[in-house]
Amino acid sequence: MTDEQTTQRLNTEGADLLTLAGVNDANLIELQRQTGTRVTLRGDTLTLVGTAEAVERATSVAQRMIDAAKQGTVLDSDDVLRMSMDGSREPAGGDNRIVLPGVRKIIQPKTPGQAEYLGLIADNDIVVGIGPAGTGKTYLAVAAAVDALSRKRVRRIILARPAVEAGESLGFLPGDMQAKVDPYLRPLYDALEDMMPVERMQKALETRTIEIAPLAYMRGRTLADAFVILDEAQNATAAQMKMFLTRLGVNSKTMITGDKTQIDLPKREESGLMQIERILTGIDGIAFHYLNETDVIRHRLVREIIKAYAEDGGD
Repeated sequence: MTDEQTTQRLNTEGADLLTLAGVNDANLIELQRQTGTRVTLRGDTLTLVGTAEAVERATSVAQRMIDAAKQGTVLDSDDVLRMSMDGSREPAGGDNRIVLPGVRKIIQPKTPGQAEYLGLIADNDIVVGIGPAGTGKTYLAVAAAVDALSRKRVRRIILARPAVEAGESLGFLPGDMQAKVDPYLRPLYDALEDMMPVERMQKALETRTIEIAPLAYMRGRTLADAFVILDEAQNATAAQMKMFLTRLGVNSKTMITGDKTQIDLPKREESGLMQIERILTGIDGIAFHYLNETDVIRHRLVREIIKAYAEDGGD
């Protein structure tokens, strides 16, 4: 009979069972939904029951889930969905996993596009990551920077964002200039807080081992022995982008991330991100990588929303 039931039992010893199962067993429920198998977790055994074809497919996905749970990787139902869509391919992480011992966390790419992105960061001095919100372009860049610092490959991390409104138009806000620009830099602080113990991050900021500042603060400096990230680069003017790129010093790596659909500059000003896409492509040591809605790792609806806007042709 073609619908004869097959049973497969997988050993989960060493895996964090809460990570594996998910909140309210959401990961196991998603595995059932995607593969058509019946999934149960008892002790150190994950049992899969279904047709031979379904169990074979579920076994591949379940083993990847178990491996992720053993490595301390965050795992949710969207990850299970992606693993199911990937079929029997090897996990996207490969050798690109980033181990952050300070917070006992492993960060790894969750899509093939993210895996390629991290590979380019490792192999090039300048990488330009372009894609919509939620694709991990900034988060993975910050992870790579923290990893480089912890391995003493660089002496400092510099994170910059063009605060488009951080000039006179912010004059109505209370506080000094730092207080005025901090809201624009907050996402960079958030990423760092997720990757370093709070005390270590605060000390690094105090000693300027890590610096988070508006792009304008980079003028006139040479950024040597540093991992430098320019986030929201679509809002850097052509002049600012040239200034930033020519700051690169010896033993430095530069990451530029941006979303071409979210340009906040006045129409008369050309986005520096759009310009370098035209004029720097093909230079050895500079890599461009494009992420899309298939790389979105936020709520699954974000992927659908981005896709809908792209199909509509709007920003």
